[in-house]
Amino acid sequence: MTPPTRRPPVEPGRLLDLIDAFRGLRIAVYGDLLVDEFIYGEISRVSREAPVLILNYNSTEIVPGGAGNAANNVAALGGAPVAVGVAGRDDPGRRLLRSLKRRVDTTGVVRPAGYLTPTKTRILAGGVHSAKQQVVRIDRASASTISDPDRNAVESRLLKVAARCHGLLVSDYGTGLVSPAVVAAARKRIAARRSVPLLVDSRYALPRFRGITACTPNESEVEQMFNIRIGENLRVLERAGRDLLERTRAEAVLITRGGRGMALFERDRPTLHIPIYGSDQIADVTGAGDTVIATMTLAIAAGGSFEEAARLANYAGGLVVMKRGTATVSADELRIAVLSDLG
Repeated sequence: MTPPTRRPPVEPGRLLDLIDAFRGLRIAVYGDLLVDEFIYGEISRVSREAPVLILNYNSTEIVPGGAGNAANNVAALGGAPVAVGVAGRDDPGRRLLRSLKRRVDTTGVVRPAGYLTPTKTRILAGGVHSAKQQVVRIDRASASTISDPDRNAVESRLLKVAARCHGLLVSDYGTGLVSPAVVAAARKRIAARRSVPLLVDSRYALPRFRGITACTPNESEVEQMFNIRIGENLRVLERAGRDLLERTRAEAVLITRGGRGMALFERDRPTLHIPIYGSDQIADVTGAGDTVIATMTLAIAAGGSFEEAARLANYAGGLVVMKRGTATVSADELRIAVLSDLG
């Protein structure tokens, strides 16, 4: 086995140059387009009917989740995302597409008749002068089966987009749309262009994706995958990260660890532990993984190393978890974070 090589220091100016290079990079975002619905209310009293709170309704917000949030983050960072997936013709589907940023190309989205757009409804409550806290989440998965013609249409659009993209981001939230075989076909389509990275974020099937550039699981997903408990045990983390490198045949694995930061694994290189950027008092982790993989994909597509990409993703993740709800990070916010961290 080749001994690990030392990592050269990352130049801060290099990180800023990479952020500038994000602009205009065409990123194909293939995956599950979800609706994140947030219903806000103020606590009124305890119900007499049951021991539950009564909320006075305040407002409803609908934002893209899953691959839609990843595409929005690519756009916010200056990239040119092309969303490839399925959205219904129902009201959630229409509102989902309207809520995508203007720079998101939706020509890769298929809209089957009768398809119900998967929706996650979060009800948040609080006082007039206090932050809203999530009370309950209601998931409405699509009961509709995607027909073979519609699935073939999605796959055809993916292969077409992949042939002329600077990067491919796969966002698999487990609806059954994303296929490792189709991702492998897209990988072959871009194989002649070796500078085109392929990154995967898969909630339940990550080991099925092989020969990818990198993946970005969170720690709880890794624990479930290997039936382990990591916590503060870096030895267990090390074994899991190295095992995941082998199983996916990836060039790099970035495990996000919440308040513990991130751990980057590369072949024949020592593991890099990156402390969390900003406060460890996290406000909301909703959609943070989408921000991380969007930043990582753009940074590698811009010519960055895995360490440079991971450090930028760490800044972006640290920023987004301090925002409420499903949120994005802009290129300007990322630049300010890098500069402020230099100090």
